[in-house]
Amino acid sequence: MVEDIRSILKEHGKLSVDIAGLSDDADLYQAGLTSHASVNVMLALEGKFDIEFPDRMLKRNVFESVSAIRAAIEELTGGA
Repeated sequence: MVEDIRSILKEHGKLSVDIAGLSDDADLYQAGLTSHASVNVMLALEGKFDIEFPDRMLKRNVFESVSAIRAAIEELTGGA
């Protein structure tokens, strides 16, 4: 799952640094993720994992790191 998240961030995140050089807990917003890019990342994640982020998860902290994204996806998929 982490590899898929990183791939989506690389393609849609428009980060100013290479995602491969970031730890799973690194702040993606400090790495250049914008609110606009985070929407594109969210849409790509929804398509990849066949999920829909509920309104309660549409917050900056849900998309601030690879670990946070993974936790949100695991919550929505029941850990699958």
